[in-house]
Amino acid sequence: MAPVSTLAKYKLVFLGDQSVGKTSIITRFMYDKNEYFDASSSHVIEGLTNLIHATIGIDFLSKTMYLEDRTVRLQLWFRSLIPSYIRDSSVAVIVYDVASRQSLNTSKWIEKVRTERGSDVIIVLVGNKTDLVEKRQVSIEEGEAKACDLNVMFIETSAKAGFNIKALFRKIAADLPRIETLSSTKQEDMVDVNLKSSNAAAMQSQPQSGGCAC
Repeated sequence: MAPVSTLAKYKLVFLGDQSVGKTSIITRFMYDKNEYFDASSSHVIEGLTNLIHATIGIDFLSKTMYLEDRTVRLQLWFRSLIPSYIRDSSVAVIVYDVASRQSLNTSKWIEKVRTERGSDVIIVLVGNKTDLVEKRQVSIEEGEAKACDLNVMFIETSAKAGFNIKALFRKIAADLPRIETLSSTKQEDMVDVNLKSSNAAAMQSQPQSGGCAC
């Protein structure tokens, strides 16, 4: 019998100020249901997430993505403020509200991610709520410039309208092989040192004078 290939799993954390639509993006991606996005959608979505957590005791939802060349399993974490949640993540989705200029101050979230993960992480800046056309305070050009300054990916979405939600996750999935390559390269660069044998060899080869051996 041919061995069953292991499904690649990736952890995504969602960061950003309160009420920018992090949970809305997750819910739209998971369920793609219009009924979750009526006039009181934020309350419905938050209630749904709280119910899931209280009933099942989980902090994330999982979804499988079928790509042209592979299949991946994404874990979408809601409660991602604790550093330990960020530490083993593959992707950080930093969300701001295009109708709130203050929420564009996302540098603090990106600093947290880079402190915990260094360069071994995909970071995407997401300008959400593009359906609020008349209330928009942050232009797409400003969002792109911010992403460029921070050296992260960028996309605008509307969880309410379903705009660019699938595109966001396809964009992430397409970039995951780069993270895998970085991790593999670091593993290859690591040297396995046998301290016992190395110390013995060092004692034998150490010069009699007190000078440097290099």
